[in-house]
Amino acid sequence: MQTVKMALKSIKGNIVRSFLTMLGIIIGVSSVIVMVGIGQGSTAEVQSAIGSLGTNLLTVNVTGSDVSFKEADVNTLKEVNGVKDIAPTVSGRVTAKYGSNTSQVSLIGTTSSYADVRDLQLKSGRFIADLDQENHSKVAILGSDTAETLFGLGDAVGESIKINGTSYRVIGVLQSVGSSLGTSGDSTIIVPLSTGQRLTSSTSISTVYVTAANDNMVNFTERNLEQALYLLLGDSDNYSVSSQEDLMETASSVNQTMILMLGGSAAISLIVGGIGIMNIMLVSVSERTKEIGIRKAIGAKRRNILFQFLVESVVVSSLGGILGVVIGIIAAQIFSIVTETTITLSISVMSLSFGFSFVVGIIFGVFPAIKASKLDPIQALRYG
Repeated sequence: MQTVKMALKSIKGNIVRSFLTMLGIIIGVSSVIVMVGIGQGSTAEVQSAIGSLGTNLLTVNVTGSDVSFKEADVNTLKEVNGVKDIAPTVSGRVTAKYGSNTSQVSLIGTTSSYADVRDLQLKSGRFIADLDQENHSKVAILGSDTAETLFGLGDAVGESIKINGTSYRVIGVLQSVGSSLGTSGDSTIIVPLSTGQRLTSSTSISTVYVTAANDNMVNFTERNLEQALYLLLGDSDNYSVSSQEDLMETASSVNQTMILMLGGSAAISLIVGGIGIMNIMLVSVSERTKEIGIRKAIGAKRRNILFQFLVESVVVSSLGGILGVVIGIIAAQIFSIVTETTITLSISVMSLSFGFSFVVGIIFGVFPAIKASKLDPIQALRYG
């Protein structure tokens, strides 16, 4: 405790220099906390977005360029053991126009089961019915962003819009679903599958959404779908089946890599801060050579001198670590409010950052402490 008091007294005696010495540690610790918090927040946000789509949802993508997947093939998948519901889709980009308002949006052609499979909620109007599909009806359901762009605050249901120059009647507007994996789910127009095939000039179905009977049957249903698709399409390269769990694992892996990169970049500041501590401690040893000589002359052993300067180094880096944690928490909160970004602060990351600053103090304080402990007392007393 006496040594710690002496270290604090030394820091207080050179408060500006001590703060500048701590600055590298403060920046390093706070940067690690903010950067890793951004990464973890992003991971949580992505997993939440994927999870909101339904844990029993499976996605079948037909990827082969020389294969054609038709409605008859979709009906075959309906009979697969474990499948509860199924929604085939075709997609593309179209130009929607109402009056003088024009918007480029995503088009989805699908069936009446799409709303249940993707858990969509209507803000007003109705969804596609089987009769719309059979009659190739020119009807459309608008995403919330599309409705706002074309109609502002007005009611879109019952109005007519032009899609690629052809008139369509709006029968419904969806509740906002937000963005998922960087893609907005609200800037869309949904039409019957038969109508969508005509708009995209393609009869081939590219994506099929499937819900398993329950969460426990997802893997079982996925294997059965793969077997059925192999019989239909022949080559496994022509299709892929993915679950929400697969997407979560992929997103988590990408985000973990990002967190490591961000944390590693910020941790470099801690190393730089450690070098700064070593530099100042070496200067301190030179300035206090006579003090060291007096202490040795009155009986201080080499280990006492070594411990004194090592403790000073650790105290400086630890104080910097504490300030870094406090500033990091404040900076993360401000950044989250200003940018509306989700930041997840972790106690373990804060503890690890502080612990690293403590270790940096020991590592970079050893050399100056050894140099101080090796000073010859007679030569030290002659100094100054």
